[in-house]
Amino acid sequence: MEYAFTAEQEAFRSRVRTFIDENWTAPPATARPGDDDTNTAERAYEKRLAANGWLTMAWPKEYGGLAASHMEQTIFREESAYAGAPGGGGQGITMVGPCLMVHGSEEQKKEHLPKIASGEVHWGQGFSEPGSGSDLASLQTRAVRDGDDFVINGQKIWTSGAHHADWIHVLTRTAPDAPKHRGISYFMVDAKAPGITVRPLINMLGDHEFNEVFFEDVRVPAANMMGEENRGWYVATTLLDFERSGVTWSATGRRQIEQLVEYGKQAQGRSGRLVDDQTIRNGLADLRVATEISRFLSYQVVWMQSKGKVPNHEASMSKAFGSELGQRIANFGMRMIGLGSQRVAQDDAGAPLGGAFARAYMRTVPSTIAAGTSEIQRNIIATRGLGLPRG
Repeated sequence: MEYAFTAEQEAFRSRVRTFIDENWTAPPATARPGDDDTNTAERAYEKRLAANGWLTMAWPKEYGGLAASHMEQTIFREESAYAGAPGGGGQGITMVGPCLMVHGSEEQKKEHLPKIASGEVHWGQGFSEPGSGSDLASLQTRAVRDGDDFVINGQKIWTSGAHHADWIHVLTRTAPDAPKHRGISYFMVDAKAPGITVRPLINMLGDHEFNEVFFEDVRVPAANMMGEENRGWYVATTLLDFERSGVTWSATGRRQIEQLVEYGKQAQGRSGRLVDDQTIRNGLADLRVATEISRFLSYQVVWMQSKGKVPNHEASMSKAFGSELGQRIANFGMRMIGLGSQRVAQDDAGAPLGGAFARAYMRTVPSTIAAGTSEIQRNIIATRGLGLPRG
């Protein structure tokens, strides 16, 4: 099979590249993921995306989008990931907005969708808990009805960007005696509401991206429940029907391999340039082939969605292969660069490639856990893709 984009799609790709070049300014080298400088730079850029209609390009026009095709959105995200620019993939855009379009009331849509589409409001995700990660339906955060409000008590963890979020979308248990998937309700909660405490979780790079969030007698208007009471699990799974192809893995990997090739042309090994070492050349070639496999797995997901189909094991294939590829590239880069690869800081003048591969090596550790572990993805591939028996 020979895959090719249309002339219109290639023209759109060129426009995206030009827009990124002219509008994205990376935060200073001293900035860290999740800090105020990075947040300020990303929010300013997203406002520019919103003005261009690209922040929510695949949304229907009546909700502030451009009704762009799945492939156009994928091209945009692929080019953004390659350039290291924000791709408009925040919680409000990829999760809250799509859920609201299907399950939200007209009042909820009017209140929240325009603010998401304009980049005015950012969301955090209150799903995972200390004892409920892959088995999310076992969550224990409670919401109890009290007049026109619900009172929420519990704890969420690994909440990305909660320290900068304006709102949090939260899954709670409202029927504790019901089967675990049938007693959950979905709430939209003002992140500044009394009783919410956000505590930082610092990763091994020293970055503050994740948080744990505590809810202590937090009152939430019943009108902020999305969908039906005790049917929140089914509301939350709506987001799985929206574009999540995993194309960013291959785009990021392609850029990393190009960086290694350029580094290898300059750096010297035992017998000459690193790039002339046959083992390194073969390793880079193998990884480059793998990025194309990852890319086409993600394109398969997008193609299915463009035809009105809902990818299942296909999306698991893309996620598992792509996240593991990220780890393979980071590992190879560390070994190729050698001892100098252990220097992490971006502003360290002696760090090869600005410490990018040391950071990637550590940042990709959780990539095969987040959004469903590789083990779970393989179970889905086995049972739903290959038809193998459970157990």
